[in-house]
Amino acid sequence: MSFVGHLRALLSLSFFVLVTLVIGVPLMTLALLKLLLYRSRWRPTLTRWLDKTASAWISCNNFHQRLLLPTRVNVDGSLEFARRQWFMLVVNHQSWVDILVILRVLNRRVPYFKFFLKKSLVWIPVLGMAFWALDFPFMRRHSKEQIARDPSLAGKDLATTRKQCERYSNKPVTIISYLEGTRFTPQKHAAQNSPYKHLLIPKAGGLAFTLAAMEGRINTLLDVTIHFPEGRPTFWQYLAGDVKTINVVIRQRPIDGSLSGDYGDSEFRAYFQQWVNTIWQEKDELLQRLEQSANR
Repeated sequence: MSFVGHLRALLSLSFFVLVTLVIGVPLMTLALLKLLLYRSRWRPTLTRWLDKTASAWISCNNFHQRLLLPTRVNVDGSLEFARRQWFMLVVNHQSWVDILVILRVLNRRVPYFKFFLKKSLVWIPVLGMAFWALDFPFMRRHSKEQIARDPSLAGKDLATTRKQCERYSNKPVTIISYLEGTRFTPQKHAAQNSPYKHLLIPKAGGLAFTLAAMEGRINTLLDVTIHFPEGRPTFWQYLAGDVKTINVVIRQRPIDGSLSGDYGDSEFRAYFQQWVNTIWQEKDELLQRLEQSANR
């Protein structure tokens, strides 16, 4: 990486920090008000203001990325979405840059984003408070071994998901789920013996729980595929402008009533997993075509 690249990365990072500090003040003020007025009739209004503030933070960051970075983002698919509609968004996960790409392409085009987060993140100073105020769902998933020892824990997972999703019942949102559960690396791919060439094995349970908890409100899946023609970049490489092109493919898939059921039922679980596996197989084939096109 050149000296100019490192300089650009430092400047880009400085803008991220500056925007976060400036917008962080009103955001944390609103978060504290929401905590103090937790059961007040003002809570929904404060939540809307918080979402708008966070969206402004994203817009400012998107602006300086377009200004400073030479990266061209090619989008294949419609960017016209109904604002008064709930969406479930699934995407392949390769790098921290994935999140920036999603926010760069879809901010203000779809209802505000909600990421499922590990429950431990709520204890991070300042950041955890912001996540809580923005109604990001905190989840504590139980392992297969724990559920095998105590089957009632599976029901607790669904109950927790339903409780987290209740707050979205009157407010359209876009819930983002990384089905692979972690970033793709060749080592993880080999360890899993994944049947896919460019993807890790998807975990369908969290998605099934969320659709069931939303009780039919989500009827559209945004199937997003991100491809880096020059290889998986690090966050620093992206900020340095070393990523020249990013391909983003967006497909809308219908979610019907057959996909909302009891994931503890073996027949439904097999049906749902097959639906997810079909999506993942098509995504893998798409990534293969994009890879072949980039190498020509």
